Amino acid sequence: MRVLLIGANGYLGRYVADRLLADPAVQLTALGRGDDADVRFDLATGSPGALTRFLDAVHPGVVINCAGATRGGARELTRHNTVAVATICESLRRSGCGARLVQLGCAAEYGPSQPGSSTAEDAVPRPGGPYGVSKLAATELVLGSGLDAVVLRVFSPVGPGTPAGSPLGRLAEAMRRAMQSGDGELKLSGLGVQRDFVDVRDVARAVHAASLSAAQGVVNIGTGRAVRLRDAAAVLARVAGYGGSLHELDVPHGGPQQHGHPGQHGHPGHVSRPAGLAAIGSPRSEATAEQLAAAAPPPYPYPDGCGAWQQADVRTARDRLGWRPRINLEESLADIWMEAACRI
Repeated sequence: MRVLLIGANGYLGRYVADRLLADPAVQLTALGRGDDADVRFDLATGSPGALTRFLDAVHPGVVINCAGATRGGARELTRHNTVAVATICESLRRSGCGARLVQLGCAAEYGPSQPGSSTAEDAVPRPGGPYGVSKLAATELVLGSGLDAVVLRVFSPVGPGTPAGSPLGRLAEAMRRAMQSGDGELKLSGLGVQRDFVDVRDVARAVHAASLSAAQGVVNIGTGRAVRLRDAAAVLARVAGYGGSLHELDVPHGGPQQHGHPGQHGHPGHVSRPAGLAAIGSPRSEATAEQLAAAAPPPYPYPDGCGAWQQADVRTARDRLGWRPRINLEESLADIWMEAACRI
């Protein structure tokens, strides 16, 4: 089976490429903007005609799109997340290759959900920001294209290679700085948010399964379990061997609560309540302007537009893809920390 992978150098794309290369039945061709792509092509500016000619020449059986932008203004997000997908869909419609399309969507398309609920694929999308809007528009283009296509709505991917700007990447960097400087207290904010964290390697398995399946429409990819960032911070402290205390700032309701880190008996941490990941400091010194700039959250408390809670209903992935997550959050966090520790 010949597979055309778009966005092979991105966070998700790298692991999808590794997964596909491990399948001896797959002949992989990578298309992207970088010099290391097999074929250089910019979806945001390239014409559908040019991509159609390439599809007809290569004749892939599956096209997987992992490309896109997560940051930037509405115009840039629309160009990379929506216009690019319109180009792919139009090219596949014109081409005679008849390839199946696997499009990577995201949970930001759903927007905020009711705490305690699990979001199923039939939920009405209400994205809370331009990123979610641009990805939802791409999903609608795919679903309305008439192609043999499936959209995987990936919840919060974590694991090795986690971007430093993501909540868990930011948290690992804050902990690295604290350990490097010997700070006995780590001050953070935004730990009340709850997300469905799914390992990036499990996401790659889901993409592989989707490429081989006949599933169409939207399929959620998550674990089916929301985890509070505060709890993830405590696990990360344990796997990192951080013996200091965690103090959560900016408590919207009530005062600070004290909790011990799991696995650190007799050493209570100070943990409060919610808002986006923030400052580093210690009882002995104030955070520097550089540290605050590196760790400060965006102005909006939930930059992904998903509110305080998201949890996937993953029954469709189980039933239609035969897929279940295998890697637990502690293993994902250990891998995130291993990369952060290399910078100490």
